[in-house]
Amino acid sequence: MTTPTRAERRKWTPSRRALPYLLLAPALAFELLVHLIPMMGGLWMSALELTQFHVRNWIQAPFAGLDNYRFAIDFNGAVGAELLHSFLITCAFAVLTVAISWALGMFAATLLQRSFPGRAVLRALFLVPYALPVYTAVLIWKFMLDRSDGMVNTVLADLGLGGGTFWLLGDNAFLSLVITAVWRLWPFAFLALMAGMQSIPSDVPESATVDGAGPWQQFRSITVPMLRPVNQVLVLVLFLWTFNDFNVAYLLFDKSVPGAANLLSIHIYSSSFLTWNFGLGSAMSALLLLFLLVVTAGYLAFTSRRVKDV
Repeated sequence: MTTPTRAERRKWTPSRRALPYLLLAPALAFELLVHLIPMMGGLWMSALELTQFHVRNWIQAPFAGLDNYRFAIDFNGAVGAELLHSFLITCAFAVLTVAISWALGMFAATLLQRSFPGRAVLRALFLVPYALPVYTAVLIWKFMLDRSDGMVNTVLADLGLGGGTFWLLGDNAFLSLVITAVWRLWPFAFLALMAGMQSIPSDVPESATVDGAGPWQQFRSITVPMLRPVNQVLVLVLFLWTFNDFNVAYLLFDKSVPGAANLLSIHIYSSSFLTWNFGLGSAMSALLLLFLLVVTAGYLAFTSRRVKDV
């Protein structure tokens, strides 16, 4: 065999413009395989009357068009009213969880910003809830919130503040859901904000201290504005994670989720896998995707405009 010449080797070398696209091609193909194809399949299923009678051969299920979407958004009907109820609960759950998680993360990051003995140990302890597997973390809270033998009721009884409360039933289920989700999520906010604070030049707070600015003034006028790019991404990620959360509610309440904690993801799961109406469940999932896309686009447009104005 003859050795290819330099000119022949150059012939097979991709150009500089084509090389980035060639390097991205495997990732794009994997994204198409893992996300886009199932998404398109879900959209097609939402246009079918796919019930338990057509599961074995769902491709030949009767075409329903937009009927599943009409049932889902008909808030005067039973299906639409239940979906609206779950949507409002999910909105309240997401807003409270994100707000409390961000506040706790900001407080902890500010507290551990300065060096003091034991800071490394506290950082490691704060990250434990996020490092635990979700099943383990939620199961711990499920045992703690148990009415008979749970630690929460035991401590409250010892303190003379009551006890015997049903934390996993009724309206208290929503409070238990928020507490468990915050406990798992706030360390991520702490980690992101702490990393953002590390990028703030040390001479900026020092100069502010020399000029007579107190801790609150430095936090309001220096820390928060310089963390705006971090907060822009952090709040959006926390909201998307929380709004789509399924594991916490499902593991905390099993299959008997109370109405006060019936998140949208749980409602879609019940509509799809418990009542065997996969067409309606797919339509609800498509509506959820559309809502999150609109919220994400609006949030990014609003926050980007504020950054430009500043």
